[in-house]
Amino acid sequence: MGWFEAIILGIVQGITEFLPVSSSAHLRVTAAFAGWDDPGAAFTAVTQIGTELAVIIYFAKKIGSILKNWFFSLYKSEYRRDQDARMGWLIIVGSIPIAVLGLLFEEQIDHAFRDLRLVATTLIVFGLFLWAADHYGKQDRTLDHLTAKHGLSYGMFQALALIPGVSRSGGTITGGRLMGYNRSAAAEYSFLLAVPAVMASGFYKLTDIGAGDAPAWGPTILATVVAFFVGYAVVAWLMSFIKRRSFLPFVIYRVALGILLYILVFSGVLDPNAGPVSH
Repeated sequence: MGWFEAIILGIVQGITEFLPVSSSAHLRVTAAFAGWDDPGAAFTAVTQIGTELAVIIYFAKKIGSILKNWFFSLYKSEYRRDQDARMGWLIIVGSIPIAVLGLLFEEQIDHAFRDLRLVATTLIVFGLFLWAADHYGKQDRTLDHLTAKHGLSYGMFQALALIPGVSRSGGTITGGRLMGYNRSAAAEYSFLLAVPAVMASGFYKLTDIGAGDAPAWGPTILATVVAFFVGYAVVAWLMSFIKRRSFLPFVIYRVALGILLYILVFSGVLDPNAGPVSH
């Protein structure tokens, strides 16, 4: 991977990580369209460290309160009813599904799930799920209503994002809207829930960088830094956008991109395994 390629993929990662359009799918598709090698699951996981650092900084006050009150709740009973302390436990509960399934299906995530036909299908199908959940879902629940059962349900939707094209934010927001949470609450919990899972996945995959066909350290670090700065701007914009607008524009985009991929693949213009990393 060259430096220019790293910059482009870093920009793509930063733009698409928080939008409900699937960053892993866009890294895969961008490389295929450009005729580059598939950057691979390890590169995707590591560059997401950059975007999650953007979330940590953007929600620094909230995350700091969650960590502090959760820690105190371990040995001070008066903190156990605190909302932020509860949020800490709910994030742990919600992180279990993706941790378990990520380890069980690591081989498929690295290879089989990166087929462009599967990416096209998930873009369309889960885009339509997002539209239905957003259009018909109630908007009367806030994060104060979050329960362990709902936290685990959020986690199951997040785990679907192990398949490129589903979208981590899109999956969890869809789940939240189906459970009646308003757009801001669904998005905020989606971002908070992603932090431990994404950071753990990124650090777990660090050892793959520079090994075999995986991108080298230099370009990967550059892409991660670029993703951080772009991602911070995007998360700030999205939190403002969803207070005024629905997710319909993202649904239309997902469906259009999925249809385009189908056309290119089945017409023979694009190989479904375009730019594969050797096994």
